[in-house]
Parts: sequence; C-alpha cells; structure tokens
Amino acid sequence: MMTQPLSMSRLLRPVRIGSALLAALLVLAGCSVAPTYERPSVDTPAAFKEAAPATQTGENGSQWKTAQPAEDIARGEWWKIFGDEKLNALEDTAQQANQDLKAAAARLGQARALTRDARAGYFPQVDAGVGATRQRPSPASQGLPADADTRPNTLYRAQVNVSYEVDLFGRVASTVDAATADAQRSEALFHSVLLALQADVAQQYFLVRELDAAAALYRGTVDLRQESLRLVQRRFDEGDISEVDVARARAELASAQSEALGIARQRATAEHALAILLGRTPAEFSLPPQPLTRLAVTVPPGLPSALLERRPDIAAAERAMAAANARVGVAKSAFFPSLNLTGGLGYESAQLGDLFNWSSRTFLLGPLVGTALSMPLFDGGRRQAGVDRARASYEEQVASYRGTVLNAFREVEDNLANLRILDQQNRAQDEAVAASARAAKLSHTQYREGAVSYFSVIDADRTVLQQQRASVTLDGERARSTVNLIRALGGGWGVPAEQLSSAR
Repeated sequence: MMTQPLSMSRLLRPVRIGSALLAALLVLAGCSVAPTYERPSVDTPAAFKEAAPATQTGENGSQWKTAQPAEDIARGEWWKIFGDEKLNALEDTAQQANQDLKAAAARLGQARALTRDARAGYFPQVDAGVGATRQRPSPASQGLPADADTRPNTLYRAQVNVSYEVDLFGRVASTVDAATADAQRSEALFHSVLLALQADVAQQYFLVRELDAAAALYRGTVDLRQESLRLVQRRFDEGDISEVDVARARAELASAQSEALGIARQRATAEHALAILLGRTPAEFSLPPQPLTRLAVTVPPGLPSALLERRPDIAAAERAMAAANARVGVAKSAFFPSLNLTGGLGYESAQLGDLFNWSSRTFLLGPLVGTALSMPLFDGGRRQAGVDRARASYEEQVASYRGTVLNAFREVEDNLANLRILDQQNRAQDEAVAASARAAKLSHTQYREGAVSYFSVIDADRTVLQQQRASVTLDGERARSTVNLIRALGGGWGVPAEQLSSAR
C-alpha cells in the first residue's frame, strides 16, 4: 500500500500558525497595562501673602533666574551674595568633606545601579556551564520489562544557555520606569541634602558671628563696669558716697563678667557644631572671632509656582509618585500571560574524552521545566491584593506630594514675614538703643555732679546693655531668616551678585 504524499497546504500549516503566533506576540509586546502618569494638581496661590508687591514681577522683573524643572539642576553658589570670603571657604569645605552628603551620594549610586539592574530585563540573559550528571533510568522509561536490569550512566555537558522574557504587557518596562523614577528621586534627595548642608553651614556661621558680636559687646560692658568701679571706689575713698555704691558696682562688674563667660561657652558649642558640618573634629577646627554686622540682602521670592520647580524635596516627592504609578503597572501585568523563551547550545557525551567532539553537539529550545507561556487562572486574590497595595501606595505618595508643596509654601511665607517684621523691629530697636545710650550718658553726668544715686547709673547702663544685646540678636535673626528664605525657595540659580544688594 502506497502512502499518499502530503499536500503543500498541510506542509505550510505549521509555518502559518507559527507566523501568526509570532505576529500576535509582537503586537502584545507593545502593549502595556500601566496607568498613564499625570502629575496631580495642587492649589498654587498667585502670589505670596507676605511678599512685597514689587517682588511679584515674575521672570522679567525678578532678580533670580527662573529654574528649569529638572531634578538634577545645580542650585548655584547662593551664599556668595553675602560677600563673605570666609563663608565661601567654609561652604566649599563642607561640600567636599561632610559625611551626610557622602552618604546621600552613596544612596544615589545605589539607586542608579538598581536602574541598570532593571534595564537588564530588556536583554537576553546568557550563561555558560560545564558539569556531569549520574543517572540510572527506570526499565519502564527504556521500554524494558519491570524486572530488567538497567545500568547507571554518566552524562557530561558543556553548554551555553540563553533565556529571555518577552515583555508582553509591559512588566519589564514598568519595572524600568519605577527604577528610573526612584533614581531621579534619589538625585533630588541628594540635592535636598546638599541644599540643607549649605544652609546649615551658613546659619551656624552667622550664629558664631552673632555670638562674636555679643562677646565684643560684653567686653566693652566689662571695661565700662571696671571704669565705673574705679570711679565709685575713688569717691568712696574720698568720703563722698557710702559703701553701698561700691558693692553695687562690684556686683554689676561680676555680673557682666559672668554673662561674657556664658557667651564664650555658647560660642564654643556653636563652633564645634560648625566643625562637624565641615567633616572635621572640633579639636582641628578654629574660627577667628568676627563680629556680625547687619546684613541688608534682598531676596526676591518670585512666584509661588516656581517652587514646584525649584525645591528639590518637591521634585523628590513628585518622582516618588511616578515610581508608585509605574509599580501599579507591574502589579497589573501579573494578571496577564508571561512568555519566557529559553534555549541551550553545547556538547554532551557519555565519555569525558568525547565531550567536545563534533558528533557530541546538542541544542535545546524551550523551557527545561514548566511551560514557555503561562497564564494565571486562580491565586486566591493574591494578584488583586498586589494591585490594591500598589494603588494605595500611589495615593500615599500623592498625599505626601501635596503635603510637601503646602509645607514649602508655609516655609516661604514664614521667612518672608520674619524678614518683613524684622525690618520694622530693627528700626524700632535702633531708636531704643540710641535713646537708652543717651539716658545712660545723662545718668553718668548727673552722678558725677551728685544729682542722682549710683542706682540710677546702674539701671541706665543695664538698659543700654539689654537694648544692645537685643539689637545683636535681631541682626543674627535677620541673617538666619535670609538663609532660611533662600533654602525655602530651593536655593539660587547662578544669581549675579551685582543684582542683589548686600552690606559687607
């Protein structure tokens, strides 16, 4: 009996089926179930409440260059607007040696490595191996009787294995998107740490200088108290006054000396804190005394909408949202089929000496265990729980982002209010200092003429010291509030020094 030849259509049928399946897989590979990411809206005021109207002029009228919306944008050497070379040197040192900044840089490196790890999913994974297996087959597998004796044999293999996951529904792409957003978030957090370090160094430096000014003030007060004690002692020796005035003069001198030592103690502590910011031990750092003078730096706040671009912490919160959104896509892709292609090519032989002979070559297409195309059917709700968790995480990041924006607006408004009120307070305090100094001068004159008691002189001198100390404190508050405002605005972007007014 002759066998009928196969028709051409029957021969081509497997090819057609395979081609159709390949085309369908290629179409599915372009599909993604990840939700489209859109930045959530936030309520942004048209202008800052505490800013002067003249500063709300936008890009053309602002003294600061508008920032571009990029997480890795350089925040500029904004501290140079203060015109203090010592501060400039300290900032440079801190950026090179601060340990917190180095830790943030290491975290950024980890995030970038994880992004490269995720991108590896786009490519086939290739590995090579050499090994041997010892096996004794069952009689049934060899088509022999149940009581047949089969001998164990050793099989040597040397092969290259290839595996590849076809990204049918965007699982790999969503994983890469999430890792990329995480790396961008880490970069924004690095710049946030950098900006915080720069601001902390400037604030601590101005605190040291404020204490230097207070120390200089108390040194002058101690000298004045010593001169007053000599005057009182001479008048007592001449019998013009009682010993009570001498005792009061000694008490005021000792009090001024004690307060001067308290300032010195605070100054030492502040200098030690500055040394740590610079990455040094307190023993190897010393800052020469330099009394703080009143700063007159004007920092235009610009428009509130610029905060969404300037602040690195806002950029970090926004990137965290993007990463969470991508992970929703990863979780949803678990509901759909996955296709893993595997193959191997190499040699296998029962004799080690024949392993690399041409006749020992072998190949394998398809999974060694399981199936190439897998489709989830029932898992007790585990995949849905994963999607719900991913969506809840995204909502958490949305709330965190909006909270970060609100806090940024508050910080700017707080420091604008501080500087605005400090301007008024400085003017009032200057009048108080001048008036108290005039009253003290008159009291000393009247005391030398015998018109008033020494108690009036002590009270007038104490008032002068209090008013001068308050003035120094306000100058320090003004300097720190200026730094805080720059920090709240997200730093500077190469601000030309000539565009800002500053008092050296």
